[in-house]
Amino acid sequence: MALTPSEIMETNDTAELQPEAAHTHDHEHHDHDHQHGPSLNPELLREINVEAPAEEVSKSYKSIIKRYQKLARIPGFRAGKVPESLIRSKFMKEVRQEVLESLVTNRFRAAVEEQKLNPISQPQMTDLHLMEGEPLRFKAAFEVLPEIDIAGYDSIKVAKPDVALTEDEYEAELSRVLDGHATVEPVEEERPLVDGDWAEIEFKGQVKDLAQTVTEEGAENATPAQPITGEDVLVEIGGKNTLPAFNEALRGAKPGQELTFEVEYPADFGERRLAGQTVGYDVTVKAIKSKSYPERDTEFAKQLGNYESFEEFESKLRERAGDRKKDALDNRAKETMLEELIGRFQFPVPESFVQQQVDARLDRGLRALAQQGMQADEMRKLDFNRLRAAQRDEAVNEVKASLILDRVADAENVTVSDEDLDRELLMLSIQHREPLETLRERLGKDGGLTRIREQMRREKTGNVLYEKLSA
Repeated sequence: MALTPSEIMETNDTAELQPEAAHTHDHEHHDHDHQHGPSLNPELLREINVEAPAEEVSKSYKSIIKRYQKLARIPGFRAGKVPESLIRSKFMKEVRQEVLESLVTNRFRAAVEEQKLNPISQPQMTDLHLMEGEPLRFKAAFEVLPEIDIAGYDSIKVAKPDVALTEDEYEAELSRVLDGHATVEPVEEERPLVDGDWAEIEFKGQVKDLAQTVTEEGAENATPAQPITGEDVLVEIGGKNTLPAFNEALRGAKPGQELTFEVEYPADFGERRLAGQTVGYDVTVKAIKSKSYPERDTEFAKQLGNYESFEEFESKLRERAGDRKKDALDNRAKETMLEELIGRFQFPVPESFVQQQVDARLDRGLRALAQQGMQADEMRKLDFNRLRAAQRDEAVNEVKASLILDRVADAENVTVSDEDLDRELLMLSIQHREPLETLRERLGKDGGLTRIREQMRREKTGNVLYEKLSA
């Protein structure tokens, strides 16, 4: 592992060689302290003793001091004529740091090559001894990759899902499109709500707590929950997506009427906070509305896009909906496959990789919060130790999956061509609105190209393995 001068930092008698690549995300949108140390997995920890002879140390000191003599600009001395004694008195700390950067990097690289070790974490230096005229000595601790035996990886059974789009699923897709282009008109006739009408309602709902107390006002929740409210909400009477309790309560009601009723939500209800709950509603019927849908003709098809007929639009809609369903079900099956692999193969996981993955997951979450409007001062109040702990299990599994896929890729001879990488870079260039060559140069400098190729290889391996195991 090559080190750069900026990666070497020394404090008293201990120095850490911290990697720039280990923390690649930016923090422009938030300000937080991760509060985690450079812990390593003891099962993957390797420690080596590194030395350099006194002659090499002295030679490095002399070389750097001479360079300072040439470059230093000090009043009273001509350029290149600054005495060595003055350089030592003014710049000895900087000189020593440069000696450290030069000797430690070179000696560490030579030591791991000689011992045929491949560090995957940035080395942590301890017991550093660096004095002019004396041998350099230090210890370096780092993680290495675990030995992973994936024998039997291709014997896992993966059930291939039925991805065919049903007619009900297609009709639901079409209904969403038509509903988005429908016009809503008030019903002027004075009459009660009937099936097919749309009721415009205002409501307030309260989740019923299992534990209630009795007051002068009646039963009250022991732990009050935030009420559920809505104004000018449209509900289709008798609609297949309308809950039966709403249909029963609203059917026959008139504008201005106030209703009180309860709804028992099923355990598999789509909105999680309501699933399995009983909610008491106070509802006011404000108006009766009717919806008019556009004619399913060529004119409407052209409004929807570059279609020559409504039949062509329907064909494309069915195709897109089918593709979405297939992708969703295949991805779910691949996740199940990876869970099987993770559960089958046990091996120690590099802690440095886990921490990097926690960082990545945490930053994605913080970016999402920033996009939702959370300010930096609010982010600073978050409990980052708790947030990091909450991400750990998923991060461990993601690292294990990556390491297993790397081994499977070797076994299956999976590669990513330069053409595939170029296509991915072109997509990234378009997404980030960054010139392609500028993007390529930037990623080439910070190791991003290698990381992108590795991730592409893993995704390709997952697809290859899924097709093989689900055949």
